[in-house]
Amino acid sequence: MKKSLRSRSMANLSDSLLARLNSYALTATAAGVSTLALAHPAEAKIVYTKAHQGLRTGIFLDLNHDGVIDFGVPIRTTQLESTQHLSSLSVDVYRSNSMNRIVGSSKHETASALRAGARIGSANLARGDMAVVAEQRGENTLFYGQWANNGKGVTNRYLGLKFLVNGEAHYGWARLSVWFRDRTRIEGILTGYAYETIPNKAIIAGKTKGPDVITVQPASLGHLAHGAAAIPAWRARHSAH
Repeated sequence: MKKSLRSRSMANLSDSLLARLNSYALTATAAGVSTLALAHPAEAKIVYTKAHQGLRTGIFLDLNHDGVIDFGVPIRTTQLESTQHLSSLSVDVYRSNSMNRIVGSSKHETASALRAGARIGSANLARGDMAVVAEQRGENTLFYGQWANNGKGVTNRYLGLKFLVNGEAHYGWARLSVWFRDRTRIEGILTGYAYETIPNKAIIAGKTKGPDVITVQPASLGHLAHGAAAIPAWRARHSAH
């Protein structure tokens, strides 16, 4: 009888130990997964930010989320004469006394409308100028720039960007679609932007997935007001392959 009770007690003890060991194993596994999840953003080289913002009132790009605007993309309209006016989608550099640049086209000195897969690096950099120009002269409208595309506009093209962080050059892109209404009325949308965290390293236009990419949600006005200190509070996730 004593032997039977002792066997039951040992069995219960074994069950208890087994349950505890299982618990430890699960905790260790969860900790390991958490460590891996935290390691990915540290290893990531490209930060991609989702966006869905109309261009009508102009947009501001803070590529690295430090609370400082790097580029502005406003729409401007200028009345030249009663029958002539000029509409443009411009790219403005916002960091004062910086070397921020855009990837430009020599023709008409406008920004290039890059396709996905284009390499954005040190080549063909300009100070920043008109991305889209539509000039109405009476009954005729003249279009300039790759983004205008002879009045047909473009879908999901990339604006190549270079900006400085702590005195070092970083490359990035902004994905835009542009179209026209009423001949010269420019409209469009920003659907995302990204930058390379390694200084002086080129970035591939449109790359949003892979082991070297993390995705963050677009910043709210509150985040912009608090600057870099608010970044850890953003919802960031590792992009799926």
